[in-house]
Amino acid sequence: MFTGIIEEIGVVKSLSSIGAHQLELHIGCQLIQGDLKIGDSVSIDGVCLTAVRFDASESVFELSEETLRNTLFEKKRTGDRVNLERALRLGDRLGGHIVQGHVDSCSKTLAIQKAGDFYEIDFSLDPEVKKYIVHKGSIAINGISLTVAFLEENRFRVAVIPHTFHQTSLSDLDISSEVHIETDMIGRYIERLLPYQNQDGPQPSKITPGFLREHGF
Repeated sequence: MFTGIIEEIGVVKSLSSIGAHQLELHIGCQLIQGDLKIGDSVSIDGVCLTAVRFDASESVFELSEETLRNTLFEKKRTGDRVNLERALRLGDRLGGHIVQGHVDSCSKTLAIQKAGDFYEIDFSLDPEVKKYIVHKGSIAINGISLTVAFLEENRFRVAVIPHTFHQTSLSDLDISSEVHIETDMIGRYIERLLPYQNQDGPQPSKITPGFLREHGF
């Protein structure tokens, strides 16, 4: 589980095959090495990956066929910058929103414009996930927790403060650059539960005035 608050920008040092439809990803980094352990989860451009080994200057991750099929990692090249965030610890501040590191879709950058000191970036909207994206709602783009500022049928926009733009890989984007998108998980759980709401008929609540008095309320 992550928050979408980027800790460090890492650099792709190498991407090599380790078997059929499997790759090994080497990321040059420093900050996240501080308390990293083998088996720890790290969000890399919004994708939850497991550290299989590391040293003082790089961490290594293995990419399965499923991960490669649903992400952009096969298109990464040596020197590409990626957003890094270690998994959330119990008691940490949730500065962004709940991010699982499970990519829903990949979108293309449609427009980048400066609005004063801020930046407005438009992305394409995948028809399969558009129902989960709402105006003023949270969204993770390459692992960055952002807010949807504008929404149309086939595109959406985020407004980005200068700090976020320059301290993440958003500043590397060009028109047509592809990004990982993860929608807010709450909408998916609601959608899954709705078909079952009347399956067995309405159930009386167990929370009654007597129950509350009995338990000290």
